[in-house]
Amino acid sequence: MPEAPLVLNELGPFFYDEEDVGLAVLGDPIAHSISPQLHNAALRELSAKDESFKSWRYDKIEVSASQLAETLPRLAELGYRGINLTIPHKVEVLPLLTSVDEEALAMGAVNTLVWDDSGWTGRNTDGYGLEQGVHEDLGVRLEDSSILILGAGGAARAATAQCLLRGCETVWLGNRSLGRLAGVTEALGTVFESHRIRTFALSELPPEIEDLEDLLVINATSLGLREKDPSPLSLDGLPSDTKVYDMIYNPPETALLADARKAGMTCGNGLSMLVHQAARALEIWTGEHVSSQVMLREAKLAMEVAP
Repeated sequence: MPEAPLVLNELGPFFYDEEDVGLAVLGDPIAHSISPQLHNAALRELSAKDESFKSWRYDKIEVSASQLAETLPRLAELGYRGINLTIPHKVEVLPLLTSVDEEALAMGAVNTLVWDDSGWTGRNTDGYGLEQGVHEDLGVRLEDSSILILGAGGAARAATAQCLLRGCETVWLGNRSLGRLAGVTEALGTVFESHRIRTFALSELPPEIEDLEDLLVINATSLGLREKDPSPLSLDGLPSDTKVYDMIYNPPETALLADARKAGMTCGNGLSMLVHQAARALEIWTGEHVSSQVMLREAKLAMEVAP
């Protein structure tokens, strides 16, 4: 079972001397996260080669949207030097950063923070993790697929941008709220040609989608994190060879993935994405090569005992 998250007002100083380094993932909810197991396993492997990494630790901390602005400077004071962000912080964090790299700017979202003397800087490893995960689990490349992405938050922005960066001619983007979709297309339209992004309400699947070849459906919504969550999209009418990838990894089978499996569609959950984005983030923080296989092995062990 994943360890209970830390709570902000109960945190004490991590930083005991100049070599101690704290890392963490922030989110709400965050109890389901197995990121500490992955990162700490990789840090143990790194410390076997370089003892300086024995003083590095990765935690998970429950932080609500209203707490984020006060949390980031406090974590820096406590000795944290690297942060991962998950729902609901990936977009809301942008005004709180001193700088954001070009790829994250294109995505309009950040999932990895690095502390330096000027403050927190932003990166995004979600797009890389998604691309590697889809190829690993489903055997497809983004640029060879017709893409349908569900959601309008930071994860959806990153996924859409990654697909466009890889040369996808069109990305279909669906969400319950068309207003939130407009915000995503406006943000991405400053970097990419706006006609390459086509939007729709999840309740009204455009008939053109049913005729797409090599269709890949990617769930970037939070629907599925809770056991009773419904599927964000009905798969009825989609081609039988449609492939489905859900960014959610815990629970390992969401309602969307259950529907895909019943329909005979090739599908996969977000565990592979988690592993690859995590490995890339740890490489950014440490400056060292990180084995994704070590993280994947630990992720599978963690999921075996997850509730």
